Amino acid sequence: MCYIIKIRKKGDFMKKLIYRIYQKIMYGLSYLIPFKEPMLIQGDNTLQKLPAIIKERALKNVMIVTDDFLKKTPVFKKLVKDLQALHIDTYIYSGTEPNPSIELILEAYHYYKESTCEALIAYGGGSAMDLAKGVGAKVARPNKDIRKLRGTLKIRKKIPFLICVPSTVGTGSEATLAAVISDIKTREKYALMDPALMPDVAVLDTDVVASLPKKLIAETGMDALTHAIEAYIGHSNTKKTKEKALSAIQIVFNDLLLAYQGDRDALSRMQLAAYQAGVAFTRAYVGNVHALSHQLSAVYHLPHGYANAVILPYVLTYYDHHIDKSMAEIYDYLGYQGKISGPEKSNQVIESILQLKKDLNIDDSFGGLIKKEDEPKIIIQAFKEANPLYPVPQIFEKNDFKAIIRLVNH
Repeated sequence: MCYIIKIRKKGDFMKKLIYRIYQKIMYGLSYLIPFKEPMLIQGDNTLQKLPAIIKERALKNVMIVTDDFLKKTPVFKKLVKDLQALHIDTYIYSGTEPNPSIELILEAYHYYKESTCEALIAYGGGSAMDLAKGVGAKVARPNKDIRKLRGTLKIRKKIPFLICVPSTVGTGSEATLAAVISDIKTREKYALMDPALMPDVAVLDTDVVASLPKKLIAETGMDALTHAIEAYIGHSNTKKTKEKALSAIQIVFNDLLLAYQGDRDALSRMQLAAYQAGVAFTRAYVGNVHALSHQLSAVYHLPHGYANAVILPYVLTYYDHHIDKSMAEIYDYLGYQGKISGPEKSNQVIESILQLKKDLNIDDSFGGLIKKEDEPKIIIQAFKEANPLYPVPQIFEKNDFKAIIRLVNH
């Protein structure tokens, strides 16, 4: 029996070593990839600049990807009116749903083609931006099954001109090269990742998020925090990604609660935090929190930010000493006082996250939502998403994901 255990441990060690080698290779290759940032437009009334930007590029037909609620808002209607005033034909696809499916992407894609559009505006949360990117990927690769575009560098062709107007303060998709989609047939979520999916323009207009419900401010703000922390504690950072991640973390701790309480200036700063976190994780990646939350969202249709918010403290605690150094750096950057040890600093940051969640009225757990019969598939898909791609502080085995599920489901 001891011999078998030793062989298994050796096998686990070799497997993890291969994963780390793969991550190092990907990190090295990342310096060959053009990580452009979108043109960033930020502040009040910045949407009014969009029609001129589109006109300058001689684009005559655009499709706006949004949802039924947002298309009825005054800010959205004014954007459409301003586009039409410059004789830009505007087609609105408002069928966006949470966790966009392959079927939804194909429906929007056919509408795009039928309307002979030349550009895309994603106006909404992460789902609208993921949907628009999925349409762009299909335009670039019309003969490819979307499932075949899963993973890294599968598109490799220019997509239509893409403008992202986030209506939440968390997704960061306006700054990333990823689109996360749901596969209804297999009940899983996965990402298409390619520099081709990087938006050309990102518009952070405070008016767009001014009427955001408190619950969405809380959950999407925690999504931004998860992006930033997972990027920072991972093993594929650059100087720039670390700076962006730390800045985003600081803004969230300083401003999310204020934004939740109705402070407009804090809400504007949260838009920037979401963007900065997006810039950080598009190169440094996310980690095991996302690997699990994506699958739970796919199976139980949970809001992505909510799932991340519930899982984050549990995974950070589970990492234990693997994140002491990076969490201590976060502690110091946040300006916390006290000459305490690295592990104590890490614990203090986690305690701060728990307190922030409490102040935002976000659940501590899923309260038995996860069914035992669903666990094996969720675990397998989370493991498959995380490995070998995510350069996490601690590579999770399937049993680690199982342990986290048991912790978050009490």
